[in-house]
Amino acid sequence: MSEQDRQHWDKRYQATGVAPSIEPPAFLTDHLDLIPRTGAALDIACGRGRGSLWMASMGLDVLGVDVSPVAIDLARRGADRFGLADRCRFEVHDFDTGLPEPPSSADSFDLILCHLFRDPALYGQMEARLAPGGLLAIVVLAGPAGKSGGYRAEPDELTRAFGRLRLRDHGADSGRLWLVATRPRPQAPSS
Repeated sequence: MSEQDRQHWDKRYQATGVAPSIEPPAFLTDHLDLIPRTGAALDIACGRGRGSLWMASMGLDVLGVDVSPVAIDLARRGADRFGLADRCRFEVHDFDTGLPEPPSSADSFDLILCHLFRDPALYGQMEARLAPGGLLAIVVLAGPAGKSGGYRAEPDELTRAFGRLRLRDHGADSGRLWLVATRPRPQAPSS
């Protein structure tokens, strides 16, 4: 990400405070039964950590990453405020270098949340870092067919990009596309 992008997000987050509450992203409220209660989670472009804090409150050990040092500071303060600092780690991360590796205690993530950040170059890494049986939950801004690009996705972008995963649900509303999918577990050899 450019220094200009980082400065833009720093300025935007300076005008906010610590997340006021812990609740799931709206597109996940009908899918809470799919959320793992243990394991490692990755929150991509975590902002002030609201999604990270929610995942930690569900029992996951969370790595939240964002380009903005201001957002990361707010996320850390939120984890302290809600008593979740032992389950949350936050890092400044430049997504132009790819996604971070899972923590040393895990070889993949059991849950990956990507809320309102779009970079199709990272879709393959999201899938690759997802554990067998793990859940991917992603929501991006959408544009009309043929008029996407930049921050806006084509209407079928997510279903095409994550077609190898087991689609649990997907949709579009209020200028957003969302998808909830799990990575299939390897088949046991038949005897």
